[in-house]
Amino acid sequence: MTAARRWWCVGIAVLLLVATPMLVRALPVSDQDVTARGLLHLVETSRDVSFSGGTESVGTVGLPANDELSSLTDLLSDTNRVRVWWRNPDVWRVATVRPTGETDLVHRRGRMFRWVFESRSVTVIPDVPVRLPNTADLLPNELARRMLEGAAPAELTRVPSRRVAGRDALGLRLTPADRQSAIGRVDVYADRSTGLPLRVDLYARGSRTPALTSRFIDLSLGSPSSHDVGFRAPRDANVQYDEVVDLAAAADRFAARIPPRTLAGLEPRQTFRGSVGVYGRGPTVLIAVPLWSRTADRVRENLRGAPGVRSLHEGLLVAAPPLRMLLAQPEPNNGSWLLAGTVTQQALVDAANQLNDHRPGLRFP
Repeated sequence: MTAARRWWCVGIAVLLLVATPMLVRALPVSDQDVTARGLLHLVETSRDVSFSGGTESVGTVGLPANDELSSLTDLLSDTNRVRVWWRNPDVWRVATVRPTGETDLVHRRGRMFRWVFESRSVTVIPDVPVRLPNTADLLPNELARRMLEGAAPAELTRVPSRRVAGRDALGLRLTPADRQSAIGRVDVYADRSTGLPLRVDLYARGSRTPALTSRFIDLSLGSPSSHDVGFRAPRDANVQYDEVVDLAAAADRFAARIPPRTLAGLEPRQTFRGSVGVYGRGPTVLIAVPLWSRTADRVRENLRGAPGVRSLHEGLLVAAPPLRMLLAQPEPNNGSWLLAGTVTQQALVDAANQLNDHRPGLRFP
C-alpha cells in the first residue's frame, strides 16, 4: 500500500469515528405502542436491572449557603458527573469527580462507605430511615423511582420518545394533582427494552426550564464485576464511623417529638419510627424536622440576611422553586421545626400553623 493510500484510509477512519455518534443521534427514535400505565409498570419492575455507566445531573435550585445543608446545596445547585456501577439496590458504587477531588460511595449489607481519595478517609455510614439526599439518590433510575411513587393513573401521560446515551427511551410524563405541590411536571425517559430510567427532567410549577435534570451519558447493561462494586480500605486510610449521618437523621433518632399523623393536608410517606415526619407522594415531599435550640439558632443565624430569605410571621422562608424551606418561630423550649420540601409556600405556612396550634407530644417521658 502506498503512503498516499495509507493516509487516505486513516482519514476515512477518523471521519467515521467523528461522524458515527452524529449519525446515531440523527436516526429517528423508535417508539412503542405502550400505555402510560404500562410504561409505569415497566419502570417499576426495572429496579434490579444491573448496569454501569456515566451520569450527569444539572440543578438550578439556588439555595443559600448553610453549613447544616451544604450537601443538599451541592447536589441541587451544581453540575455533578458521576460514574456508577449498579448490581442491585443493595450493592452499588458511585464515584463523583470534582475539581476539589474524588468521592466514592460504596453500598452493601445495609451500610455505606464514603471514601475521599484526597484525605485518605473512610466513613462508615449505616442505613437510616430518614436522611438528606446523597449522590445515589440523583441517579436517573433512583430519582425516577421516587418521583413516580404513588402516581395515580390520571396523572400520567405518554410523551414522545427520545434518544438517551445512544438508546431509544420511551417518554412518560407525571403531572401532580396535589394542590400543595410545587412541581409542575416530571418527564421520565425509560429504556424501551428494560424499563430502566435513562433521563429525568423535573420542572417547577409554571416553569419551562427544568429545575433538575439527571441523565445517563453512557450506559452498559449487565452486572458489574466484584472489583467495580467492592471496596477495601487502604492500610493508610483514616477510618471513622458516623452514626449521626446528617441533620435529619440525627433529629429522627435523638429528638423527643412525635410528628403529626398528617401535615398540611398531606398523608405520611412512610411509617414514622422517630421524630421526623415525611409527607406526600411522588415528587411532592414535605419533611418536618424538629431542631434543638442550638442547632435552630445556627441555622437561623446563617439564614438571616442571606439572599432570597424572607421573614414571615411563621418564621424564615427560603424559596428556591421548586424547593422551599421554612424555619419556624422558636417554641417555648427554644427549639424550632424546620419544614422543607417541594411544596408551595402556603403548604409550609399551613404546616407551621398546625404545629404551633397542636404541639406534637413527646416520645420520651
